[in-house]
Amino acid sequence: MSPFTREQLLELLQSNTNLAGIDLGGANLEAINLGGVNLNHANLWGARLTGSNLEGADLSGANLHFADLSRADLSNARLSEANLSGANLHDANLSGADLSNANLKGANLHNANLTEANLNHASLRWANLTGTGLKGVHL
Repeated sequence: MSPFTREQLLELLQSNTNLAGIDLGGANLEAINLGGVNLNHANLWGARLTGSNLEGADLSGANLHFADLSRADLSNARLSEANLSGANLHDANLSGADLSNANLKGANLHNANLTEANLNHASLRWANLTGTGLKGVHL
């Protein structure tokens, strides 16, 4: 469980966009604006990020195991080496995202947009790709 309340996190974001390594496991971050924020190696295990803006955010090496990212905007986000195993990415926008070497085992990518995303060496074993937009994906 995250040591931060939603209100504390919103206050923190007003003065700081570098949250590298922060522990937000289990936090309710629904519909929050994290666009361009550095969340490199952050713990977001089981966090609720439904409908959140993470456009251009750096989530490299982040732990998003079982996170709910449904309807989230992750366009142009850096997710290289991130753990997204079991994550819910239903209807998420991952266009142009860097998912190289990411763990997406068992992730739900139903109707997600992966247009022009980099999936080089990403693990997609048991992932649900039903209806996923894969135009121009880099494998």
